[in-house]
Formats: sequence, structure tokens, C-alpha cells
Amino acid sequence: MKIKFSIILIITIVYTAISQNGNPNDYLTPQFHKARREALRKKMPKNSVAVFFGNPIHNRANDVDFVYHQDPNLYYLTGYKESNCVLLIFSDKQTDKFGKIYNEQLYIQEKNPKAEQWTGIRLGIEGAVKKLGFDNALNGKEFLKESVNFYSFDNVFFTEFKEDYRDLKNEEADIFKLVNSFKKQIGYSTNLETNNTNSNGIVPKKAKIDTKTLNTYMASLREIKSDEEIQLLTKTIRISAMGQREIMKAMHTGMSEAEIQGVHEFIYKKYGSEYEGYPSIVGAGNNGCVLHYSENSKIKVENELVLMDLGAEYHGYTADLTRTIPANGKFSEEQKIIYDLVYEAQEKGIESVRVGNVFTASDQAARKVITNGLLQLGIIKKAEDSRKYFPHGTTHHIGLDVHDPGLFLTFEKNMVVTVEPGIYIPIGSNCDPKWWGIAVRIEDNILVTNGSPINLSEIAPRKSNKIEALMSEKSVLNDFILPEID
Repeated sequence: MKIKFSIILIITIVYTAISQNGNPNDYLTPQFHKARREALRKKMPKNSVAVFFGNPIHNRANDVDFVYHQDPNLYYLTGYKESNCVLLIFSDKQTDKFGKIYNEQLYIQEKNPKAEQWTGIRLGIEGAVKKLGFDNALNGKEFLKESVNFYSFDNVFFTEFKEDYRDLKNEEADIFKLVNSFKKQIGYSTNLETNNTNSNGIVPKKAKIDTKTLNTYMASLREIKSDEEIQLLTKTIRISAMGQREIMKAMHTGMSEAEIQGVHEFIYKKYGSEYEGYPSIVGAGNNGCVLHYSENSKIKVENELVLMDLGAEYHGYTADLTRTIPANGKFSEEQKIIYDLVYEAQEKGIESVRVGNVFTASDQAARKVITNGLLQLGIIKKAEDSRKYFPHGTTHHIGLDVHDPGLFLTFEKNMVVTVEPGIYIPIGSNCDPKWWGIAVRIEDNILVTNGSPINLSEIAPRKSNKIEALMSEKSVLNDFILPEID
């Protein structure tokens, strides 16, 4: 009954998030983003400014760009989803030449009917004021006029510049131009010179820049989730878990890795997820031993174990969920031994996700189980060799990034983290060949509470016998048969 209730709950959550005009109504509110800006401001020292740039637009091929994805920090602080933007947050109130008082400025791309006909409606200044709640929104070209005196601040905080900016000839104030203007405004090029004087023997003027501290500020904010964020994360995690449930019922030996990927992503879309949180990983057999395998090109999974690491993204927040299942519906003896060992390790890891425990506690607990198990099975001879077969960490934050930033000190209430132990035994490993090609990872998304940890992805079975039981059920996709293509 618990599983049925959870499924009904997720369907209810999905449909109550739809407004009367058919669009989602559960985005983060302007009040949320404003509160996040204020929280950052409180961390900043007096007479300082923090500068954030939007992500650039990336070219896919010729005149086609990749789907745009905003810089997570800027989205967290603004809710703005377009490129070609700059956010300034001041620690203290500022006064412009007209006497207007402000403590933040958002520079955005200008309204352009011709461009909007091709790439979509732009929010513009009026939209930024009305929908994002900014009192001080300006067009990006105003930033190019060097209207901010960055030399007057004791600290100019920003993160290291990316290396993938393109100069868009048809944009007057794209990220390329905005960043180059900022570099000029703070004397950035001279900060990199070994000689402190120019050709005229004059010491060039420099702003007091800091490219490290802002990362720490943002990590300390983003590692603790608000109630609104937990609602969105819970939804995207349950959507992802439903994808795992449905593929367990639909899986058969004749499927391809790409088809399995497609089933997951189809489920995401049916539940209202906009995107995938990261490139989907579907690795059958030895392919599962490649940790970030994303080719998903094997034509038939046959009798292999299939490792599926996928996560839906909903309103910017992403899940990170992995299940490993036997394509034919039944674990072989060797597959089950390795699978159950990883399951036992995960159970110990989840138990360790408690307020006050060091962040590495879950990794230590899971790694101990796997190391002892591999020794007993004779797969390794020395404890230190277990890293050959379990080479990655067990726990990280999730949120706007699949690997969300954090300080990674201790577990605190309202963190949402992964617990994902694994064992990967590639063909040719220094052990009995009967283990070769077995790859198992089990990954769940865990909410830290003042009591016991809550597994937000529990509706996707983890125990080997429960996986086999679900795989024996009929799938809604069994009758989805397309005509042959010559």
C-alpha cells in the first residue's frame, strides 16, 4: 500500500502544479530569489560587490545552438533564464546620479522583436521588474558604459571566468562583450601581468578582486535547501524513480541501451520534466564499468546487468538516481552476490546520513562493507585494492547542479544528498573471470532530517528480490509496437 500511495502522491503533485492556462505554477517565487540575495549580502563584508554572469550560448553545429541552460548561481539568485546578463549585489546601499538608492542591479538582454521571432520572447526590463521583482533592471548595454566604479570597493567578488564565450555579432551586449567590459573596468589584464608598470612607467589601476570567496559563500547557501527547493527536488526525484519502475517492467533482452534511455526520458516528459539533469547513462554488462558512459549504443542488452544512472530535471532542479537490473528479469548467481553486497553497503551508507556526522561518514561506512565483501569473495587480496573496483565517492549534494556545491563538512538538516556505492569489474580484471563484466551501482537521493534519513527515491525498488518481482509485472509499454521501417 505504501508504494501505491507514493505513486498516487506523485500524480497528485504533478497535476496540482498546473495552472488554469496549462503552464506550471510551481516555479520558485521572486520572494525566494530575493531572500537568497539577501542571505548572500549578509555574508559579504562592508563596501563589497559580488558579480555574477549568465552562462553563454553554446553552438551545437553550424547555425544550431544547444538548448540554453542558465548559470545555476545566477538562476538561484534571480530566477532569470536568459543569456547575456550580469547581476551585481552590493553589500551596502548605493546612490545613483539621480539620487535613486539601490543595493543590486540586474543587466539583461534587450527586447528585440526580430530576434524574438526566432528564439522566443525576451523578458526585458518591464518583465524583470514585474515577474522577477527587481527594482533596478537595466539593459546589458548600460553595463558596457562602465557606470559602476569597481575601484571604490574594498572587495570585488566573482568566480573565475569561463573559457567558452563566443562573440555574437548580432548581439550588442552578449556575454563575450559583457565579460570583456568587466575585465577592463576592474583592470583584470593588469592583474595577470608580472610587471606592475606599463610602458610609460605608470602603475596601472586595479580593483581589489577576489575570485575564491564567492564560491564559498554560494556553497554555504546552496548546500542547505529551503522548503520550496525540497518540494521541487522531491518531485524530480519521484519522477526519476517512476522512470526506473517503468523500465523494470518494460525491460527485455532485445532492447537497446538507447531504447532504455528513451523509456526513462519519455516518462520524465509525461510527468512534466523539462529536461534531463545530465547525460543519461545506460550501460549493459562491461559498458557499466565506464563510470560516465553515455554512448548508450549497444544494440541488444541480452542477458547482461544493465546499469541505469539517469535523472530528470524539473524547474532547474535535478535528481541523480541509479538502478542496476538484470535484462532477462533474473539475477545470475554471480550478479546477485555482487548486487546484494552493494545493497548492503548502501544501507550502511544511508544509515550514516545523520545531522552532525562528518560528510565522509556515508562513504566510510559503505566502503568498509564493500572492501570486506571483496576480500571474502577473493576478488581482491589486499584491502587497499578495493578502490580498483569502487573508485568513486559515495555522497554528494544535488540541487540545481547534479553535483551541487557544498562545504562538505558535516551533514545538516535539509541537505539532499546521494548515497551511491558501486562495484565495477571490467573484463580482464585480476580476478576469477566469472566476475568479469559485472557492474553494479545503486544510487538514491536522501533528505537529511533531525531524525532518520528519508529516502526520497524509495518507490524505485532496490532489493534484488523486489526488482525481480516488479520485472515480472506487465508494462504499459508492452503493447507499444511501431511498424517496421525498411
